[in-house]
Amino acid sequence: MTRKSFHISKFKPSIFQGAFDFEAVSNKRAHALAVEYPAERIAFTLLIALLGILICAYFYFVIGSVFNVIAEKQADSSSANMQGSIASLEQQYFALSQALTPQAATDMGLAPVQNTQYVFRPGNAAAIPSPIREI
Repeated sequence: MTRKSFHISKFKPSIFQGAFDFEAVSNKRAHALAVEYPAERIAFTLLIALLGILICAYFYFVIGSVFNVIAEKQADSSSANMQGSIASLEQQYFALSQALTPQAATDMGLAPVQNTQYVFRPGNAAAIPSPIREI
């Protein structure tokens, strides 16, 4: 291999060398960017509308989560108040139940149950025979 075989001529390109026509490419690109296509305005409007919808959805979810946190704190405080009132009612119940005796029940008009009779049905009491489904 000689040095001449690697030399690329400046004056006559070989068939394997390409040539760029920058003027034609720049003219086409400038022409393509100068024209507004009909679908371009519609696509831009749709993208702006979609961006607005996404921003509104973001604020909706952020505000919703803040309100849920506030409601949870209010529910916790309400639950604590209810537990306190339940505790005081239980205390009153136990205080009043200690005072309930058989003598106090008869004074209120309650009487002991006598002659208790229970109904007994052998078999499955929940099964009701139906005349429609008989064989």
